[in-house]
Formats: sequence, structure tokens, C-alpha cells
Amino acid sequence: QVQLVESGGGLVQAGGSLRLSCAASGRSLSSYYMGWFRQAPGKEREFVGTINWRRGFTSYADAVKGRFTISRVNVKNTMVYLQMNSLKPEDTAVYYCAAGSMVLPGTRVGEYDYWGQGTQVTVSS
Repeated sequence: QVQLVESGGGLVQAGGSLRLSCAASGRSLSSYYMGWFRQAPGKEREFVGTINWRRGFTSYADAVKGRFTISRVNVKNTMVYLQMNSLKPEDTAVYYCAAGSMVLPGTRVGEYDYWGQGTQVTVSS
């Protein structure tokens, strides 16, 4: 089992930045990809990006490439971060952290086994 708790959401103006955090606990994440997804009202949950826990490889959706960065830290606590820069109103959504054991970076919801509760990000124009 893996437990995930997101934090860091909030209200920001267009062009601003936010950093989301995901605290992970439970089993070892060495074979896992840690993904970020988002879901806007009335829309399906969509892939934002993912990071290979062991090697740090990342993959991003085209909509956020060059603006968002995923990183992970495993010192005292196991943390995954989503740094979001140059935010746009269309980035407004609930953002979810997810974990899944896979060989290649997954972009589909069904590839991830564990999910956090989500954190709201609102970007005003």
C-alpha cells in the first residue's frame, strides 16, 4: 500500500507560480512512477506529468511542457513536487498525485494504483 497526500494548491493570478507537494508513505517506491494528473469541472482526469522514482526520468503532457517541472526528494520524508510556472486560467483544476508500478512512464489513469485526495488550483485571469 502507498498513501499519498497532496498540498500546496490555492488561488494565483495568470502568469504566477505554485508548487504542489505530495507526501508518500508506505511501501518502497523504487519500482514506481509518480504521476500528476488534473481534473477540471466537467472534464475527464488528464495526465500532467510523471517521474521515475529511482532514476528521476520525467515525462510531461504537451500542454504543460516547459512550464511545469516534477521532482522528487527522499531524505527524511518521501516527497514529490510539481512546480508550476507561467500558469494560465486553463490550468485551473483539482490536481492529483498518483503512484504506479510500471516499466515505462504511464500517461493513463488506469496505470496508477494509488491516488491522493487532490488539491485545488485556481488561476485567475
